[in-house]
Amino acid sequence: MRVLLELDYKDYNENGNIGKRPSARGIIINGNKIAMVYSYKYDYYKFPGGGIEKDESNIDTLIREVKEETGLEVIKDSIREYGLIVKKDKGKYEDIFIQENYYYLCNCKNILHEKKLDSYEEDEQFSLKWASAREIIDTNMTHDHFDKNFKDKYMHMLEREITVINKLVEEGYIKLN
Repeated sequence: MRVLLELDYKDYNENGNIGKRPSARGIIINGNKIAMVYSYKYDYYKFPGGGIEKDESNIDTLIREVKEETGLEVIKDSIREYGLIVKKDKGKYEDIFIQENYYYLCNCKNILHEKKLDSYEEDEQFSLKWASAREIIDTNMTHDHFDKNFKDKYMHMLEREITVINKLVEEGYIKLN
């Protein structure tokens, strides 16, 4: 899979222990709108997806996470690789934390299932929102999202998601407005 961006914050001990967290994320486009997870608590957008469990494939994770976070059912035969974003920084429990975010273009059935949110997702009031690239960028770049204790964690995520949105615009998948 092609690498869209490598973020290396160089804030870690290079000789320390390493932790990895791969994830799969869905890019679902309908017209000029993108299916996004919106956090009502912190006022930001992110692509639906999450961590790849042990013995789970990227594709199985993508299908499971999209359904859990949005209620949308991914059509397996529609899934196409889009790109990878890798982030390397100081971890919470490890000296070096490497997060691999695998993005896939996909389509969904015209069915909406009940979401199955984790407790932190419920706390953030995750909801499916169809948004334009402009709305996503403006919201993620200009709104005050988080308290100071969580700002760094989430700012990395917002940078990652905006990179993907800009790449989709650049490559003609969606228009900016």
